[in-house]
Amino acid sequence: MSIKENIETILAIETSCDETAAAVVRGGNTIISNVVASQIESHRRFGGVVPEVASRQHTENITIVVDEALEKGEVTLGQMDAVAVTKGPGLVGALLVGVNAAKAIAFSHDLPLIGVHHIAGHIEAARFQQEWKYPALALVVSGGHTELVLLREEGVYEVIGETRDDAAGEAYDKVARALGLPYPGGPQIDRLAQKGQTNIDFPIAWLEEGSYDFSFSGLKSAVMNTLHNANQRGENLLPEDVAASFQRSVVQVLVEKTKRAAVEYNVQQVVVVGGVAANQGLRKAMEDQFKNENMDLVIPPLSLCTDNAAMIGAAAHILWKKKEFATMALNAYADLDLG
Repeated sequence: MSIKENIETILAIETSCDETAAAVVRGGNTIISNVVASQIESHRRFGGVVPEVASRQHTENITIVVDEALEKGEVTLGQMDAVAVTKGPGLVGALLVGVNAAKAIAFSHDLPLIGVHHIAGHIEAARFQQEWKYPALALVVSGGHTELVLLREEGVYEVIGETRDDAAGEAYDKVARALGLPYPGGPQIDRLAQKGQTNIDFPIAWLEEGSYDFSFSGLKSAVMNTLHNANQRGENLLPEDVAASFQRSVVQVLVEKTKRAAVEYNVQQVVVVGGVAANQGLRKAMEDQFKNENMDLVIPPLSLCTDNAAMIGAAAHILWKKKEFATMALNAYADLDLG
C-alpha cells in the first residue's frame, strides 16, 4: 500500500512499561501482525515492575520482536509507509528503547516517524472492533491510569474525569499483594472474586456531586485495615470474599460514573479500554448496564486490552491522515497530557 492510495501500512512499536511489542497495521483498523514479548516472569519476584530491568529487557528484545512482526505479517520494511512508536507516558528508560529503535528504522529507510500517546493508543484499539460513532466516551482503566475521556470528533480527546490518587489497576495490585497473591494482581483478584461473596462492606469514593474523578486509595487502605484488624482478632476472612467485595466497590463506581457521563454528554458509543478492561467482573457489569441503552458498548478482546503495538498503529492512523509526523528530535516523556 502507499500514500497515494490513502491506505497506509504502519510498523508500530510499544515499550512504555513491561511489554516489548511490535505490530503491522493497515489502514488503522486491520492487524497484519501483532507480537508481544511479556516481562511478567522477570518482574514477578519483585512484586512489580522494576524500571531498570524493564529497560534492559526491552533492549534485548526489541530487534527480535520487530523482526517477528514483519515475518508474521509477511512484509518488509520497504513496504512500510511509516513507523509509529509510543512517546509517552510511561517508564522513560523503557520508552527510550522503543523511540530510538523507531527513529533508527525511520531514518535508515527514509520513512515518516509518528509519535503516539500511549492512552490514545488504548482508546483507538476500539477501531479493530467497529467504526467510531461520535460523540463517544472512553473509560480508560489500567495499572497507571483511570480516566473518562470524551471524544467529540476523531482524534480529539477531552479528559472529563481522572483518578486523584491510585489508578484502579494499581489498587488491584496492592490489594493482591496484601492477600499474598502473585504479581500481576488484577487477574488474580478477578479470578478469586468469581468464587467469593460480596459480604464485606468496603467504601466507595463517589467524591463531590457531579464529579467524574475517581479515588481508590481509601478503598485500598480500607481493605488493608480490614485484613490487619481481622488478623489481630484471630478472625479468618476468606480471601475470595475480600476479593469479591473489593471488586464490587471498584466496578460499581467505574460503571455508574461512566453511565452518568454517557447520558449527560449524549454519546453514541462507549468504549472500555486498558488492562483492567480485561477484568471479567467489569466487562459483565458494563454489558449489563448498557444492554438496554441507545448507545453502542465496545470492549476490545483481551489481547487488545493489555499493552500491545497494534493499538499504537491504530492511533497512528489518525496522525498519518493529518500528516502530523515527528522529527528525529522525538523524545520520550514519562508524563504526557492526552489533550
